[in-house]
Amino acid sequence: MIQAAEIKEHMEVVGSDGGHVGRVDHVLDTEIELAKFDMGAGLKHHMIPMTWVDRIADDKVCLNLTKDAAKSSWREKA
Repeated sequence: MIQAAEIKEHMEVVGSDGGHVGRVDHVLDTEIELAKFDMGAGLKHHMIPMTWVDRIADDKVCLNLTKDAAKSSWREKA
């Protein structure tokens, strides 16, 4: 299981298909907050659960679902 401490600010987040999902802004308990000023994140903060993280490789957070699946299921930060 991936530990939150392994995920660093500004790491790229990619889907299982290699597609760009966003960049890490913060890790908050069981969620990753994506940076607002990233075109992949639609210029809004989005939250994704740590359970989506498959592995860390080459300074990237690799998810266990595709870019499109992640973007259709992420939560917009209020």
